[in-house]
Parts: sequence; structure tokens; C-alpha cells
Amino acid sequence: MPDFLLEIGCEEIPARMIDDAEKGLGVRVAKLLLDQRLLPTTATVPTMSTPRRLTVWANGILATQPDISEQIIGPSLQIAYKDGEPTSKAQAFAKKAGVDISQLEKISTSKGDYLSATITKKGRNAADILVESLPKEISSIYWPKNMYWRKSNERFVRPVRWLVAMLDGETIPLEFDGVCATNKSRGHRMLSHGEVSVPHAGQSYVDALRAAKVLGRPEREDQIRKALDAATRTIPGARWREDKSLLDTVVNLTEFPSAILGGFDPQFLALPEEVLVTVMRDHQKYFALEDADGKLLPHFLAVLNTDSDAHGLIRHGNERVLRARFNDARFFWETDQKRSLLERVDLLRSVTFQKDLGSYYEKTRRVQRLCSWLSEIIRQSGMPIRPGVIHKAACLAKTDLTTELVKEFTELQGIVGGLYARAQELDSSVPEATRFAIADAIYDHYKPESTEDDVPRSMEGAVLSVGDKADTIAGMFALGLVPSGSKDPVGLRRQANAIVKVIAEKKLPFRFSDLIRDAKAGYQESEAEKKFVDDAKFTSSAKSFFRERLEFYLKDVLGYSYDVVNAVLAADAEDVVDVLARAKAVKEVLHMPEFLAIGAACKRMRNILKQAEEKGIQGAAAFEHLPESSPEEKNLSALVEEYKPKIEARRKEREYVDALLLLSTVRERVDAFFDKVMVMVENEKLRANRLALLRTLLKEFSTIADFSEIVTEGSQHVQ
Repeated sequence: MPDFLLEIGCEEIPARMIDDAEKGLGVRVAKLLLDQRLLPTTATVPTMSTPRRLTVWANGILATQPDISEQIIGPSLQIAYKDGEPTSKAQAFAKKAGVDISQLEKISTSKGDYLSATITKKGRNAADILVESLPKEISSIYWPKNMYWRKSNERFVRPVRWLVAMLDGETIPLEFDGVCATNKSRGHRMLSHGEVSVPHAGQSYVDALRAAKVLGRPEREDQIRKALDAATRTIPGARWREDKSLLDTVVNLTEFPSAILGGFDPQFLALPEEVLVTVMRDHQKYFALEDADGKLLPHFLAVLNTDSDAHGLIRHGNERVLRARFNDARFFWETDQKRSLLERVDLLRSVTFQKDLGSYYEKTRRVQRLCSWLSEIIRQSGMPIRPGVIHKAACLAKTDLTTELVKEFTELQGIVGGLYARAQELDSSVPEATRFAIADAIYDHYKPESTEDDVPRSMEGAVLSVGDKADTIAGMFALGLVPSGSKDPVGLRRQANAIVKVIAEKKLPFRFSDLIRDAKAGYQESEAEKKFVDDAKFTSSAKSFFRERLEFYLKDVLGYSYDVVNAVLAADAEDVVDVLARAKAVKEVLHMPEFLAIGAACKRMRNILKQAEEKGIQGAAAFEHLPESSPEEKNLSALVEEYKPKIEARRKEREYVDALLLLSTVRERVDAFFDKVMVMVENEKLRANRLALLRTLLKEFSTIADFSEIVTEGSQHVQ
């Protein structure tokens, strides 16, 4: 079985796009090979990428598709034969199937007897399939921005310069974007010369590239780490700041990396560390150095896409560029201090938030009102909160959008506002500790920017973060701008994920429906409101959206099994803190046989009630002890009535494990009921009474979790 290799060589791909494109190509090629029956179950489809290439190969694919036999159905026997002789219909079918009429068979179906034929499809050559199908797969790779080059139906992010497509040592005649495949790759742009011959589609491809100064991703990352460590050791007591995102970026910017150490004037350390690190990290792709106490040092590390800087020319060039950047940052910092944040509030009138939702000044006023309501909810719950701090922070949170520093370094929005609030005297009557609390809330209010990011440090920062993001989501959903598929241009999913994470980790007493309703209320009597969708559509889409984000948090962030998540969300998906408490409790008791039995009973009850509803059979308003009632249903009803207040009391205190354990004691009487009692009897009154009992029982069982959602066989749960 031959090895298959595909390499797409092109101009440099933007670093941020490479990982997803590499994964996408691997998934597409693997699916193609599987769909075409060319990939054995034991085969793997590894991938590789560099700035100038995407590569996928499969070790040991089939050279030819296996033959397959297929049964096709023809005309019915009634029209296929007349007086025992085949009609023209039967003859036409045999000709179409490519078999002699004597080889036709009779097959019985639910619709009657028909003629059938078994035909064998010869497997196609792998090379032919790949040449025919790969161009479409390559053109279908998702890119944030696509470009058409030579052919209108073939698109790629950058011009394709070469293709390598091989089965073992043979080139297959693949063509894409006007480029024909060969067995010639290309090495490092500067450290190698000419084309690189690939003798075979297997390991020799990797060896040939390595000889031409092109390394695979794991090797590049390892080489970068070693180079950073070696350069750092020249500064006693120094260490480079670990930065996974930056490391991923420089890995995708290089094919044969090295690192150099540079320095800058220590006077720049007077600027805030956040500014210096942002300039180095986001604008120059430099790693910062720090001492043992985590204090920034006047040095940086730059990763190069070459093997050396023997004469220091690259280092001097990087130092010169960084010095200019730092000078700009210092100038902007000093210029911005001439106007306080309070004076900048009115400038937000001319900064557009969203074309239909108005300015950031209007957003500021809405967020202030929303945060006041949220603060009151927190205060009434007994949690400590400083509404005045939140109100002032909300007023100033967006003012840094008018500063020169943020205009130049947009990554610093929020952070700059927090730094300026700390550096400036906002109000002579405000104590320093309060001013610092306001500054911290502003500094943190964009957090968390991902599920891995920290939430705001203070309660005030958390409320401002939630209020700011809820206002954005409410406005966008009210306009009908709902994320769909991969389209989410404003990052609403990310902001909703952040709301869920903040509420969960800060244990905030907010319900989604109340939050989004209050957020939308801020738009009342505005020009934007005239463009809003109707309330029902808004409420439905927003509710579904937040439930989806909470489900994502439970499954993908916290790792709960899907059936536990479905069970707790079916009971209630509004209160994040309550959902988390119930999920934890359900996971703790799920291994107990009582709950597996309760899950089966709940499914049975739900099915009976559904069947009754479909047949138009009504249950009674409430269960009564009728003369005809069996001892089992009376005993079950009595136990439910006895335990109902006890379970409810534990639910109110969120003692869910105790509540569930108490609930589990009902199992024996439930089993006895189903063993001895027929629900759907002819007696209408008795039947309605028993349906009422099932409805009550199912409601009580489902207040913490819907146990009918629990998978009782073959499921695996997080331990």
C-alpha cells in the first residue's frame, strides 16, 4: 500500500491563519480518503505546516478502491413479466444493470415483489480519484480572507507557487490554481538554494526539508525554546516570560528559527509595564525578560527566521525600531495626561459604538444604569458591593478610547483607562483607596477575553464586565444580528462566554432572562429602538443563545458529561450558580443504582404522559385517594406529599446532594407502582387520577435535574 503526500507551497501565510488551515486540510483529506474507501482503519493522516506550506500525508493508503457489490431494484414483477415471459421493462432493466436477464432475482419489499440485480462496481485507481477530488478540497479550506488568483473557481489565501503530490515515489498529475504537481519542494527562503527533490512520500520528505533548513512545528518550537533559554542565560538572574500565544505566533512565522538578545534604555521602565510589554509582544513579537521577582528588565528576545546574526545588524535594527516605538508610547502617555478621564467623557459622543446603536457616550449611560440595577441585586443578596465605585467606573470605562495611546495601541483599551485612573486625581473628594478601586474595575472590565483568561479581581470589576457585555449582546440581538455558524463578527459568543465565566466564578445572583431584559431596557426611547426586532423573537433568540453558552461552559470548560449537562439544564438554565451546584450534585450521586432506576422511571413516566397527550386524554388536576385506588399508588402519593416539603427546604438552601439522596428513597415505591399498577385503564376517572400522580411525581423528580436525560447504559461520566 503506497504512502500519499500532498504539499501546497505558497507565499507566506499569515501566522494567525496557519493552525486552522492545517487542521482543516487534514480533516478534508482524511474524509476524502475515507469516503473513497482508500484509507484503512489503521492508517493515520498527519499534517505539517510552515509559513510557506501546508502538508498532509497518509501512510499506507489503498492503491485501488476495493470492488463493491450493490443490489439495485427494478420494476415490479407484475409489469416485468407477462404470461411468464419478460417484458421490455425487464429487458431494459437487465441491460441497464449490465447483466443477463437470467441473472435477475426476485426481492420482496413492503410494497410488493420486485426484480433486482446484483452488480459489481470496480474500484477506481487512487491516483485518479485524488487528481479529480483534491482541487475542490484545497479550494474549500476555510480562510478568514480568501483570494482568487488564476482560476475563478479555485481560491487560496496566497498565490500557490508549487505543489508536491506523490504516491510512494511517483508523482500524480494534480493541478491547482494553474500549478502542476511535481516531486520538487522548496527549502528555506534564505538558507537554502534551488528546489528540493522529494524521493518518496514517506519519512524522506521530512528529511529532505530538514536538510533544506525547514523544520516541522514540534522541532521549531523546541528550537525556539532552547534559543530563548540560551540567550537569556547571558543575563544573570533573568528569565524570559512564558507566553504561549506569542510562542505559537513565532513558531508560525519561522521555518528555521533562532533567537537574539536585545536591550533598550532603562529610562523607558518609567512607563507602565503593560505598555512596554504590549509594544514588545503585540507589535514587535518580542519576548520580555524579567528578574526573579517578576520585575521587567531592559532587555528583549527576538525570534529570527534565520540561523544567526553574526555581525549584530539584525539586533541593532530591532533595538532601533523598539526605541522608536517606546518613544511614541512615552509621547502619547505624556500628551494624554494633559486631559483627565473626566474631561474625556463628553468626547465619547463622537466615538461610534455601532452604527445603529449610537455612540460610546450613549453606551456609557446605558451601562451605568444597568450596573446600578445589578449592584442592587447583589446588595439584596447580602454580598458586599460598592455601587458608587461601579457607577464611577462605568462612567469612565470607555474614555480611554479617546486617548492617543489607545488609538496607537488598540490592544490596551481598558488597561490604559485603568492606568490613567490610577495616575490621575479624578476627584479631590475621592479617597485614594476608592480611586484605586475604580481604576481596577476599569482595568479589568474587558476580562475575561477567553475561557482561559482570569475574571476581574474585584466584585465591582465583575459587575462592570457583565454589564458592558450584556449591553452589547442585547443591542445586537435586538437588531437581529445573531451569530450563526462560523459567523460572529462582533464576538458575541466570546462575550457571552465571559459573562457565564464571571457569574460562575464570582457567584453572582443574576438570571439570564433578567439580565438581558434589563440590558435591553436601556435602549428604550432611543433611535436604535426603532430598528429592533419584536420582543418575542429577541427573547427567544437571547434565551437560546445563553443556554448554548452555558452548555459550552459546563461541557467544554468544566468537563461535565453531555447527559448530566442536558439533565440539569432541562430543569432550569437561567441561574448559572444554581446550575453549577446542581451539576456537581448530580455527578456525585449518579453512580448510585437508585438514580439509574429513577432515570428509567422518569423516561417511562414521560412516555406515558406524552402518549396520553397525543391521544387527547386529560389527567386530573390533582391526585385523589379514590376507592378504586390501589395501595401502591396511595403509598406513593403519601410518600411524595411527606417528602415534598423536606426536599423543597433542601433545594432552597442548595443542599442538592441531600435533596437527591432523600429523593432516591422513593425508588422502592415507584418500582412497586409500576410493577402492580396499570395507568392507562378503561376507567376514565381512575386513569386521569393516575396520570395526575405521574405528572406530580415527574415534576418533583425534575426540579433538580431531568433524570430522563441520563444515559443509563454505556455512558462515561467525569470523575
